[in-house]
Amino acid sequence: MVAKTEASKVVDMRDGRQQVGRRGEAYAAAFLRVKGFRVVAQNWRCRFGEIDLIVERDDVLRFVEVKTRLTDTYGHPEESITPTKLEHLRRSIECWLRAHASSSKQYQADVIAIFVKEGSKPEVHWVEGVL
Repeated sequence: MVAKTEASKVVDMRDGRQQVGRRGEAYAAAFLRVKGFRVVAQNWRCRFGEIDLIVERDDVLRFVEVKTRLTDTYGHPEESITPTKLEHLRRSIECWLRAHASSSKQYQADVIAIFVKEGSKPEVHWVEGVL
C-alpha cells in the first residue's frame, strides 16, 4: 500500500467537502421545488464568486447560498456566512442581474443551512432576506 502525501490528503478532504456541499445544494433545490420555486440556475459563477442556487416564484428571484455541515464542531452552517461572504454574494448577484435580462423586478438573497446528523433526516434552516 502506498502512503498518501499530505497534498493528496488535502485534495481528498476538499473533494469530500465539495461532495457534501453538492449534496446539500441538491437537497436545497428539492426543498425549494416543494415550496413552489422553479430552479433558474445552479452553481452560477462570475469573478466575485458562485451563487449556489437561483430560484424564482411569483416573479421574485431568490439568490440562495447553501451551507451544509455534518457536525456542529465548527458551529451551525449558517454561522459560516460572514460579512465578506455576503459582500461576495451581493456582487455576484449584481453580475447575474447585468448578464441576464429578467422580467423579475424583485429579488432577494437567502441562506439555506442544512445540518445532516448521521442516521437522521437533514435539518433545514431557511434564512430569508439576508441581503
